[in-house]
Amino acid sequence: MNSHRQSKKTRAIVLYTVLILGIVPTVLPLVWLVRSSLMGDQQIFTSPPEWIPDPWLPQNYAEVFSTVPFGRYLLNTIIVEAGVLVGMILSCSLAAFSFSRMHWRGRDLVFGLTISTLLLPYAVTIIPTFWMWQNLGAIDTFVPLIAPAFFGGAGMQGAFYIFMLRQFFLNIPYELDEAAYVDGASPWWVWWRVIMPLAKPAVLVVVIFTFVNTWKDFLGPLIYLNSQKNYTLAVGLASFQGAYTGQWGLLMAAATMVLLPVVLLFFLAQKYFVQGVTFTGGK
Repeated sequence: MNSHRQSKKTRAIVLYTVLILGIVPTVLPLVWLVRSSLMGDQQIFTSPPEWIPDPWLPQNYAEVFSTVPFGRYLLNTIIVEAGVLVGMILSCSLAAFSFSRMHWRGRDLVFGLTISTLLLPYAVTIIPTFWMWQNLGAIDTFVPLIAPAFFGGAGMQGAFYIFMLRQFFLNIPYELDEAAYVDGASPWWVWWRVIMPLAKPAVLVVVIFTFVNTWKDFLGPLIYLNSQKNYTLAVGLASFQGAYTGQWGLLMAAATMVLLPVVLLFFLAQKYFVQGVTFTGGK
């Protein structure tokens, strides 16, 4: 018995040692970013590297807001985030409801075509999409970034979200729909009052994935936004790097603030990232 416990303890020690060693290369860049954001430019690149700021320079974070319109970039990002989240939840959940809970001719064919769009490279659609928005006079506005979400097309991830929600909806007993229809409910009522409340875990996964993808989106804002007042954080950070390359402490502070919401979201909702994979499984 003692031998078995000792062997089990040894395996646990080895496992945790391997996990800790695997975490180090992942966490090290984040630690380097945070320590650099609290240092002066000279100390950042000293050799051998110094991990403890001396002196501490927390004022780097305040100087970011006085150096560039960082607050404006944050507000623009929040506006785009809100619009994309609402659009993706509505369009993808409605499409998934139609594919999973309603019966109509050609449903499976349309669903197959929808999923096949995942094979379409995003680069192929950039030029015709830009030409369309240019003719509509929507360049340098948030419309090209938000409007596609209401058609399940933001970031070319809509088809995946539709598939994921459909798989989850299929696990909900259809008898609930039938009971609602017997009471005189419409499909809209069933979608909103029956299916969506039961699908909160799956919807939350869509919210998390959409938030992360929109927050870090660089190519879309870079293509459609020309004025600095309309820049999102991703583009604003890139322009900050180009204009203030020598002020590395300020650049690291700005990058830390951009990264912080995503890191916090991951730690608060990491179990839902795992569920995002399991939800795509079978019925």
